[in-house]
Amino acid sequence: MKVLSIIQPWASLFVLREAKYETRSWKTNYRGPLAIHTSKKIDKAVCNHVAIQSLLGKHGYIKENLPNGMIIAVCSLEKCLKVTENNETWAVLEDGRIVSGNDYFLGDFPVGGFAWEVKDMQMLDEFIPAKGKLGLWEYAL
Repeated sequence: MKVLSIIQPWASLFVLREAKYETRSWKTNYRGPLAIHTSKKIDKAVCNHVAIQSLLGKHGYIKENLPNGMIIAVCSLEKCLKVTENNETWAVLEDGRIVSGNDYFLGDFPVGGFAWEVKDMQMLDEFIPAKGKLGLWEYAL
């Protein structure tokens, strides 16, 4: 299965569907099953932001109990959309969709970047310890 590593707290916020998109500077032509891996790194400064604490807290998480170094969910990668416009509080994707609110706040939407859209996100009952890699990588689930 293809796997994408994401730094915490972004990984959990994406899996918990607080963020609709995972944003990347690169695109992929791959579509299909995708596992979400939490890197060992946790962005502690971001975790200290009041809005992030509130979003994580809704799901029982604080920076000290965020899973890291584990595959925590599976989903299906459906689209990889180019960002065509950024207006500082909202962005436009190549299909004309406008990204705003928490979806914008929880992503990085520079013009030329990409918003990955998934469906059928399912958090695993038991997380799988794994060493992450850059880019999409393979893991036998």
